[in-house]
Amino acid sequence: MNEQLYRYYIIERNHRAFRKDAPMELAERFSSEGCTPVERMTRRFELMCQWETPRIMPFEQIVMVRTIKKQPDIFTESEWSEIKKEHYIHELGYVSNLSLDYEKIIASGLASVRESADEYGKRVIDALFYLCDGYLETAREQGRSDIVKILTRVPRYGAENFHEALQMFRILHYALWLEGDYHNTVGRFDQYMYPYFKKDMEKGIYTKESVLELIEDFFISFNKDSDLYAGVQQGDNGQSMVLGGRTANGKEGFNELSELCLEASRNLKLIDPKINLRVNKNTPLEIYLKGTELTKVGLGFPQYSNDDIVIDGLTRLGYDYSDAVDYVVAACWEFIIPKVGNDIANIGAVNFPLIIDRVLRRELPKKVNFDLLIDAVKKEIKSECDRITDSIKNVWFIPSPFLDLLRSGKKYNNFGLHGCAVASAADALAAVKMYVYDKKTVSAERLLRALDEDYKNDPELLHMLRYEAPKMGTDDDYADKFGCMILDAFADALERKKNSLGGIWRAGTGTAMYYIWHARELSATADGRRCGEPFGTNFSPNLFTRVPDPISDIESFTKPDLKRVINGGPLTLEFAAGIFNKEENLKKVAMLIKHFVVRGGHQLQLNSVDLDEMRDAQINPEDHKQLVVRIWGWSAYFVELDKEYQDHVMMRQEYSV
Repeated sequence: MNEQLYRYYIIERNHRAFRKDAPMELAERFSSEGCTPVERMTRRFELMCQWETPRIMPFEQIVMVRTIKKQPDIFTESEWSEIKKEHYIHELGYVSNLSLDYEKIIASGLASVRESADEYGKRVIDALFYLCDGYLETAREQGRSDIVKILTRVPRYGAENFHEALQMFRILHYALWLEGDYHNTVGRFDQYMYPYFKKDMEKGIYTKESVLELIEDFFISFNKDSDLYAGVQQGDNGQSMVLGGRTANGKEGFNELSELCLEASRNLKLIDPKINLRVNKNTPLEIYLKGTELTKVGLGFPQYSNDDIVIDGLTRLGYDYSDAVDYVVAACWEFIIPKVGNDIANIGAVNFPLIIDRVLRRELPKKVNFDLLIDAVKKEIKSECDRITDSIKNVWFIPSPFLDLLRSGKKYNNFGLHGCAVASAADALAAVKMYVYDKKTVSAERLLRALDEDYKNDPELLHMLRYEAPKMGTDDDYADKFGCMILDAFADALERKKNSLGGIWRAGTGTAMYYIWHARELSATADGRRCGEPFGTNFSPNLFTRVPDPISDIESFTKPDLKRVINGGPLTLEFAAGIFNKEENLKKVAMLIKHFVVRGGHQLQLNSVDLDEMRDAQINPEDHKQLVVRIWGWSAYFVELDKEYQDHVMMRQEYSV
């Protein structure tokens, strides 16, 4: 590891001293001049490239660092109000969560792209050339002949070696953020970068040690400016890298570069890039072991995606096999197609516990039989999906002239809905079925009264529903069947629906931040959850479920037909950090992951956590600045999180093996 580089950018963060505010506001000026949206974006990008000050440290091999803190807005508040009257605006209004055609641009260079670009494309390319030429001149002044050689070629012309390819990616990635686009994913890095890597290794240009240091320098570049990137919390920045997986010819894509990326991530212990491993039932245990060695250091990755389920699930939805086999993940875990995908995989979320609560309050007083209650649940899921899908029309994004240069088309325009807290919803139905309908030990009136009173006057019922009722995650068919039913009803409700862009709707099993946000929307629930308590993260048990072991968890959450809910959303397992200290336990965890894949799970995320360290970090944050935890589809420095996110991580169950 380049210790000097690591200390400068990661520990001491000295580069932040170079940052300054943008020299002028732009929204009022653009408004008064009557500029079109694409003109505004183009001019802002040109100005940002002019305002940036090239900075090169003598010990870095991959250059470019932000010196302007934030892009000025291009629309006034009143203009935004008018835009929102006519359009649905997703999140911040900028394009996000795409995986672009880095392979093509790295190979061709931007000069050739410029030849066929429109007026705005030519202007943004020229602006980026201006900025890169500034870096080139700075490198000359500093006597950095290595950087001069690279920037003389890229980004104008295609990369001819591994170092040039890495620097080219950095320039493209940097420019996307500079434009205002966010959650820019990395895609199948070990596939499109492998030819450059392989050629240089065969020429003897690098040893394993020297190429690893170059990769580590490249990984550090993802962390230089990540505190400036948009997200719910710092760390939620979408820099997801996919390694391994089936290739178009059916072979295993995991290669020497994949392995070095795992090693670089393990050495650096940084939150970016987030590592995702594509695997299948035939993946050798050795690859799972390498992934587990990375899990051991406590970054919350790699996250695993099962090709056997994902590829088939995507093709069922209408994706061409040649595209589906090349799938990657978006910012967190949603499955997207690189190069030609234009999906909005996180456009909304269905609150399953709220749906169950509505049905129980409406139907239980009527004394309906349980089959009619389930019919009402299915109808309510459909009604909620109809409400959400009908409300999302005339979607509009701020034009992104630079990002458009990196696209190879907009072949897929599908929308994804998260299915939030299926375990909480299933547990509530299981509890009602057992105690109200089967055993008849709890009346509907008592249950509804307890919910209204947050169980304050019925602690006996609270304990029974919370700790004695059937739960998803314990491999209990009594609860698990309701989880299967809910997800099937969710998929049914979206089947054959078309969105406003002509694409389809995809059901998923993730929660993202909704495990906190959606929990705020309702009071106590029939699973024993009290008002104010969050749901479990993603496709996982309730936080208070007493899961006997991780196998039980896996058995429960692989029972549904996950090919039908293929928008993504992992089963999340937390392991006590101490278990990884024994070599035999690494193999047990690796075998556990393989079991999940063979069982037909679609996505799995494992964390190594130390509860005592997190407790101390809340009290003494200065002593734990580099402590990393997994939040939902991303990792963050624990001390930089809001307390509610810290507390949620600490509430999750720790497993052993």
